[in-house]
Amino acid sequence: MSIFVEYTDPQWRDLDMRELDVDQSYLYLKSDYPERSYLYTLSDECYTCPYTKVKALPAVDGGGGDDIEPLRLSSAYALNFKIYQHDQGHYAYDNVSSLCWLRRTDLQEFGVYNLTLLENGTCSFATDKPGVPINYAFLAVFVLVAALLILLKLASCAWRCYRYDEAAAAADSIGAAATKATQRKRLRSLDTFRGLSIVLMIFVNSGGGGYTWIDHAAWNGLHLADLVFPSFLWIMGVCIPLSVKAQLSRGASKGRICLRILWRSIKLFAIGLCLNSMSGPNLEELRIMGVLQRFGVAFLVVGVLHTLCSRRDPISPQRSWQRAVHDICLFSGELAVLLALVATYLGLTFGLRVPGCPKGYLGPGGKYDYAANPNCIGGAAGYVDLKVLGNAHIYQHPTAKYVYDSAAFDPEGIFGCILSVVQVLLGAFAGVTLLVHPTWQSRIRRWLILSVVLGLIGGALCGFSREGGAIPVNKNLWSLSFVCVTVSLALIILSLLYYFIDVRQTWNWSGYPFTECGMNAIVMYVGHSVMHRMLPWHWRIGAMNTHFMLLLECTWNTLVWVGIALYLDSKEFYYSL
Repeated sequence: MSIFVEYTDPQWRDLDMRELDVDQSYLYLKSDYPERSYLYTLSDECYTCPYTKVKALPAVDGGGGDDIEPLRLSSAYALNFKIYQHDQGHYAYDNVSSLCWLRRTDLQEFGVYNLTLLENGTCSFATDKPGVPINYAFLAVFVLVAALLILLKLASCAWRCYRYDEAAAAADSIGAAATKATQRKRLRSLDTFRGLSIVLMIFVNSGGGGYTWIDHAAWNGLHLADLVFPSFLWIMGVCIPLSVKAQLSRGASKGRICLRILWRSIKLFAIGLCLNSMSGPNLEELRIMGVLQRFGVAFLVVGVLHTLCSRRDPISPQRSWQRAVHDICLFSGELAVLLALVATYLGLTFGLRVPGCPKGYLGPGGKYDYAANPNCIGGAAGYVDLKVLGNAHIYQHPTAKYVYDSAAFDPEGIFGCILSVVQVLLGAFAGVTLLVHPTWQSRIRRWLILSVVLGLIGGALCGFSREGGAIPVNKNLWSLSFVCVTVSLALIILSLLYYFIDVRQTWNWSGYPFTECGMNAIVMYVGHSVMHRMLPWHWRIGAMNTHFMLLLECTWNTLVWVGIALYLDSKEFYYSL
């Protein structure tokens, strides 16, 4: 199948095409210029960056230039080429004129291209071998997965027919469904949203097929992978009021509830630390923070705060205007803390003096902004994490390091916990809405109004652009605009799922997609992290240098974990911390 999806000739001229990785191409260089010159490149992925030196082009010796050893180029983003007459050092800036400049937006995977510096100092660019399309891999994998699921469905039906007659099978199915519904009264749309998030997380953590728009954004911006973690945090916030209300209704004291929250938070933090030690338990270089650690911190703060602010028997409002703002009144204590956290975050971000950095710096350092602040990654956020945790205990391989030549930075660090708590508090408010508003219309109306408000706030903060505005959307910094935009999207998704699953019960006839995964999310998260390089979840065949093979492998891994979740659900095994 890969032959028809991303086929390329194994050999082209003197090049071994199989040595290329995904989104790579070859570039032949040739110089007819009488003097030595220097090639610099700049990718569109690197915003406000200087050009980076790639290779020196020798002067023409005698009659005509000779071919230079081909270069490997990334074809994931548009590339800019500049050739200078003199060596500009590692970086070249726009204040120095070049011999020639080219911008190519048509580079393709497995393509071969020719760049020639002519005798008069101009550049010529030509395609030696066209590249291959990379998006047909989605269609191919979809067809394969659909065929697999159809075969599994047919096999399941055949097995049922072999084991039972039709009447007995229907009776067993109805009985099992009734038993499960009686035993587990849950908001199915919330489980489905959680399951969708964990499935997407496994998919992107497995590589997402090597597609750049699926992977995390290098710094500012919002890619598919950037939506997963904030959705999880927000869903956890929605569940907190439901859990606290249920425990209070059973007569549990607030002190006992707070102790349970503390114990769960400690377990989340401890599991996260253990996962960080998978490459070796070297305590001198152990990363302290991480995904589960941030879950633990945010859950502790929001869980305890909401428990202390909750009323065991809240007073029902008597007037219509009181009912309209009842959830806001009940949430007033948490709302005050939320606003205080936002003010604290903004005050530290734009007011803290970071040595060697401008106030309010939000960039990735390195060569960002033409290398004006190379050691200022993350501004106040990076500085606080570095001082509190130490360089050896923060994440050493942030995405920005490979694009902007930045230093170490922890995207799940301590400073970002401030607005992560805000993210969970906004989820808790959505949960309070579920408890206060009795009709599905009023719930969805409240969620959609809040979604529009937060979306407009987030858009205004980032200037409705990737790099503009006072506070760009940035998952690494967990910026305020990032919180507003991701919560806005989460509210829309939950509203849709709630309407179709819990209100209309559209999927009742075939079960709720992803629900079983959401009911064992912690098992799937820890399991896929531990089994990351093991069969049958992961495998390698040959070079694995096409999007099709990478997409097939990560889809297989995701489906295996979905199958495990379905199996655990059939055994009625549900684990939560």
